[in-house]
Amino acid sequence: MATAVLLREYGGPETLNAEHVDVAAPGPGELRIRQTAIGVNFHDVYVRGGLYKTLALPGIPGIEAAGVVEAIGPQVTGFSAGDSIAYITNHYGAYASERILPARLAIRLPDGIDQDLAASVLLKGLTAQMLLRQVHHVQPGDTVLVHAASGGVGQLLCQWASYLGATVIGTVGSEEKAEQARAMGCAHTILYREENFVERVRQITNDQGVNVVYDSVGKDTFLGSLAALARRGHLVNFGQSSGSIDPIEVSILAPKSNSLTRPGVFHYTAERAMLESMASELFALMERGVLTVQTGQIYPLADAARAHQALESRSRMGTLLLKP
Repeated sequence: MATAVLLREYGGPETLNAEHVDVAAPGPGELRIRQTAIGVNFHDVYVRGGLYKTLALPGIPGIEAAGVVEAIGPQVTGFSAGDSIAYITNHYGAYASERILPARLAIRLPDGIDQDLAASVLLKGLTAQMLLRQVHHVQPGDTVLVHAASGGVGQLLCQWASYLGATVIGTVGSEEKAEQARAMGCAHTILYREENFVERVRQITNDQGVNVVYDSVGKDTFLGSLAALARRGHLVNFGQSSGSIDPIEVSILAPKSNSLTRPGVFHYTAERAMLESMASELFALMERGVLTVQTGQIYPLADAARAHQALESRSRMGTLLLKP
């Protein structure tokens, strides 16, 4: 039997409990995966707490993992037993030692990307690719504001945007995190607990504002992010770690002809060809050393509750993994 972490009711980390589960043989178009590393993400926290009611309860949370193909169902081509793969999915089920996975979601890992690294970077990296290369195509000379610049996605955005020729401004919560963000490519860091980030952005940009804001914080930063934009600037909200954004009048965008986008990565990876293209670009930059990921704490799968506590504390830097 396999082990899985089940969520039976919405609530705090204590609602996550390991149980034994049966895993069936793969059906048509499916793979059976032995998982070796499972990513822990804020999406999982939103699901556990009931902010996202997208997992039928009782259910197995988790949207990102890596592992080894154990068995192949009928009508599957392009995979063999023993292949090293990773995936993201909005159908959940990643918090498990073994699982059945639609083959169309699996990405075979190149030799230079191991399974721990893949589970640490795939969701965040595909999100960064979407944000920088598709939602708002960052150009050389752009000025970019990244909130939570020392977070998992934030660090990748800083490195990637800097590589693309942008000047990156990052907001962080401590000097330690500011140092980390600068190491990841931030030209300027703002300690948001001590400084007004809108005023600092205006100072840094000679009152011009930034071309794009990448905002995963949400409620606490939304209006300030709008104020920090240049004329024709683009606010990209892709998370709400501080809570849901209050309803707005669309006319709030008019004074500077600003635009607002709320993208979701799974809409960009829904087509297999796009998923493969995005992952290929991400892995190529990882293998060249353009992008690096700081792996944080590793927890046993059965200790998923502690991993969630660590994630929500915001005290850690780097990614969090569960290991079956």
